[in-house]
Amino acid sequence: MLDEMDVKILRILQQDCTRPVADIGKEVGLSTTPCWRRVQKLEESGVIQRRVAILDAQQVNAGVMVFVSIKTDKHSLNWLEKFHAAVAEFPEVVEFYRMSGEIDYLLRVAVPDIAAYDAFYKKLISRVDIAKVSSAFAMEQIKYTTALPLQFAITERSGKSERAEV
Repeated sequence: MLDEMDVKILRILQQDCTRPVADIGKEVGLSTTPCWRRVQKLEESGVIQRRVAILDAQQVNAGVMVFVSIKTDKHSLNWLEKFHAAVAEFPEVVEFYRMSGEIDYLLRVAVPDIAAYDAFYKKLISRVDIAKVSSAFAMEQIKYTTALPLQFAITERSGKSERAEV
């Protein structure tokens, strides 16, 4: 269960996970040790899964974002496992979702250019049978964040179980 203090700490960590615990504690009104214990608890419970550096896609030559919609007519467990394994092998695939609606899967692929995407596409379709692939190239990134909304996270407030905005 998360409380308001956990959410305050998480907001800070989502913006900069390299901040010293003492600074975070000061900002949220805790001394260093209680703040550190809360961060440890959030890590142990899996709320904080890992701490990473967010790279500039342009500067690492992976600035072309392609959203790939995949439709399949195969839904056997064997096909699903083969498809999931094939997609997992591609470092260019930075997000991978099973969808409801018109398409079955959505991939976000980061590549340097259209030629690199074409090479990715050819490798993918050679590894697994796919009924339909549709690719959309992002023209401009309007918003990008890895920070999750936390207004829904509070499950404990003043001894009551409820959701609230912090």
